[in-house]
Amino acid sequence: MDILLAPLNWFSQNILQNPAFFVGLLVLIGYLLLKKPLHDVFAGFIKATVGYLILNVGAGGLVNTFRPILVALAEKFKLEAAVIDPYFGLAAANAKLETMGFISVATTALLIGFGINILMVALRKVTKVRTLFITGHIMVQQAATISVFVLLLIPQFQNAFGAWAVGIICGLYWAVSSNMTVEATQRLTGGGGFAIGHQQQFAIWFVDKVAPFFGKKEENLDNLKLPTFLNIFHDTVVASATLMLVFFGGILAVLGPEIMSNAELIGAGAYVPEKQAFFMYVLQTALTFSVYLFILMQGVRMFVAELTNAFQGISNKLLPGSFPAVDVAASYGFGSSNAVLSGFAFGLIGQLITIALLVIFRNPILIITGFVPVFFDNAAIAVYADKRGGWKAAVALSFISGILQVALGAVAVGLLGLTGGYHGNIDLVLPWLPIGYLFKYLGVIGYVIACLFFLIIPQLQYAKAKDKEAYYRGDAQGE
Repeated sequence: MDILLAPLNWFSQNILQNPAFFVGLLVLIGYLLLKKPLHDVFAGFIKATVGYLILNVGAGGLVNTFRPILVALAEKFKLEAAVIDPYFGLAAANAKLETMGFISVATTALLIGFGINILMVALRKVTKVRTLFITGHIMVQQAATISVFVLLLIPQFQNAFGAWAVGIICGLYWAVSSNMTVEATQRLTGGGGFAIGHQQQFAIWFVDKVAPFFGKKEENLDNLKLPTFLNIFHDTVVASATLMLVFFGGILAVLGPEIMSNAELIGAGAYVPEKQAFFMYVLQTALTFSVYLFILMQGVRMFVAELTNAFQGISNKLLPGSFPAVDVAASYGFGSSNAVLSGFAFGLIGQLITIALLVIFRNPILIITGFVPVFFDNAAIAVYADKRGGWKAAVALSFISGILQVALGAVAVGLLGLTGGYHGNIDLVLPWLPIGYLFKYLGVIGYVIACLFFLIIPQLQYAKAKDKEAYYRGDAQGE
């Protein structure tokens, strides 16, 4: 058994959990199947891998820019609460699993879940699933959180079958939720050939359906008529830098130089009074956000182009008719240049208002906003909403998302008894919070209902499709 598990564990740790090399490997295999010259295969592998690494630099920089401010806020106001952020949530979930004696379950479940996803796509004529979830770092985070849902709330699975129970439902969620984003993403990208495999697939599907009720797609953020002097905000760099200057400037002014110069608390990048004026530190922090956003967009353009072309080989030869489900940041380059920023801003407002209400009504669980949900979830929601229902949909739906992330995140922390953090992304409260209550009150029966729920969704999608062949091609016209 160890002989079989060793290569699987190596693949999981070095490839599956490292999405840059996983994407590069898929591109390499895809180009080989398309019988491209070896030099083109090599070039495609390099460009896809480097593109994803660039995306990681941008995404990591955005997170790292915000996290010290988050730490300083908690210290300034003596907040002892749960941070809704997948990295904080991963730590909290692992701590919970360790106390339960199931710390290794999530890793095994990840491999099982990925196998289930492959099987679902291979049997697509039966399952109606077309997408392969390939965002490995997201799978690691979700496998840990879902392990807590299953093992804590269904004691009958606290045995050798536990990893299988977690892996099966993870695989179903990854396959089905990413499959739900195919038409919406094809519509957004003009046939880009990929789906979303991240933390907001259910939200993307919902937004794509309801956004047209909020307004007309022609009234999008790009066509929004602004006073002449505000036209500079149609430039993403200018808009992001200005927004972050207002946002970070306000927060940093409240925190003050004393806390922000505490290197033991803040870590690397703390304000150094003798080297820099505090205002210049604030300005640099705000502009750094724009730098990382620009880097992220460049990485997206590099790897999406290669992956889309190469995946035709995998789709034609290995998993016919399949789509790669990639990081949600891949969608940002196809919407309005200002949708990403609008989603972040209004999602944050929704979160802050809800946090204030938790404090006012003395909720026993206080939530602290985390950067990943407030940025990546709400930016994606705004991009898809703006495409279908214009700026009104982008503003309203990202604002509502912010409210739900905090309010339902507080409920989830109470349900799971987590300390210090929760996943926070919108899919991990809807649908996973209701599923958690199914587990709690119905046990194994609730688990079976949840699995059937996931299995039925693609069947309903297919049944509703007007053109069955268009459904398999991912054409939005098939709806």
